[in-house]
Amino acid sequence: MIPWFEEAFSIWEMPVSWIECISVLAGIVAVYLAAKENILTWPIGLVNIATAFFIYYHVHLYSDMFLQIYFFGISLYGWWIWNTEHRAEVPLKWLNRRQRLQQCALLVVCSLLAGWWMTRIHLDFPKAFPHPAAFPYADTLVAIGSILANTLMAKRYLESWILWIAIDVLCVYLYLQKDILLIAMEFLIFLILAIYGFWNWMRLKKKQDRGSKVFHGLHQVP
Repeated sequence: MIPWFEEAFSIWEMPVSWIECISVLAGIVAVYLAAKENILTWPIGLVNIATAFFIYYHVHLYSDMFLQIYFFGISLYGWWIWNTEHRAEVPLKWLNRRQRLQQCALLVVCSLLAGWWMTRIHLDFPKAFPHPAAFPYADTLVAIGSILANTLMAKRYLESWILWIAIDVLCVYLYLQKDILLIAMEFLIFLILAIYGFWNWMRLKKKQDRGSKVFHGLHQVP
């Protein structure tokens, strides 16, 4: 039997467990396959999500742990969608000022409420969670922000990438603090990909806007 949380090797004198290796490898492969629009991204992504669930429980990042349940369900749904139908083309767009204020308010309020509950989870469910949550408010901000960013991305809002960039920066800090170095390095890669994703969507948005102007110009009534 593989001792999942025992040290596989160390990086800069920081131990890296077997389960971290599996999770990070699956995560990077899943992202690569997603970029290639290969359907295998979904089952491999499920391996990443399942292993991450136990890693976050082990280091007491309970909000991140619960987030994996959401990601697991969304991934099963995504796998089914890719198997059964084509994704509709949705135009890229920005949120308006009112929508931005609403999303920011939703992020702050939900993070504060869920963060407060995370500070009590070891008191409410001591058998399941014998240790207090680590960084309860910051960890909850990551969880709520990830759900929000995922929703905005599905609707093709450019702000989704800005939110992912902020989340990835916070994740790198949190995971370094919890000594899960390989996971922190994985999110550093995700940060680079998020910056690229924002740049690429900005480029496509400008191209889309130019095409829209040409289309409307050709169809104007004399």
